[in-house]
Amino acid sequence: MKLSDILKEDKIITDFKGETKEEIINELIDLFKDDDRVKDLDKLKETVLEREKIMSTGVGKGLAIPHGKTDAVKEMIAGIGILSNPIDFESLDKEPVNIMVLLVGEENAIAPHIKMLSRISRMMNKDEFREKLVKSDSPEEIYKILLEEEKNYLELS
Repeated sequence: MKLSDILKEDKIITDFKGETKEEIINELIDLFKDDDRVKDLDKLKETVLEREKIMSTGVGKGLAIPHGKTDAVKEMIAGIGILSNPIDFESLDKEPVNIMVLLVGEENAIAPHIKMLSRISRMMNKDEFREKLVKSDSPEEIYKILLEEEKNYLELS
């Protein structure tokens, strides 16, 4: 499974209104308001924010991967947010975050969730890829850059 298999272009946001970590996460999750794959948006938010309280998902290099597993989704979903004004995310490297990748999987689908987190981490570890995303002007351009980058990775089952 590729990130592009679960990410839809309309689940990419570049114009955030919020200024705090929680506001930004909520805006990203709100992209799924009318998504058929989501059974309970409030429960989805609660799951992701509770996971965030345990330990920041700000992994470093300007990247955060807010994530969780819940029965509030019918299948794995993903969203991407690119922030023009980086925010404090209590990241491991203490650096502000300007790229967020939301990943929410089904409660019992542990292996696919871990594989996708790993794939996202590997892709985002490339400085050049992250720079391209941050310099992008639109969700369409971000999606295109993602598709191009995914060609460099083997298919995950």
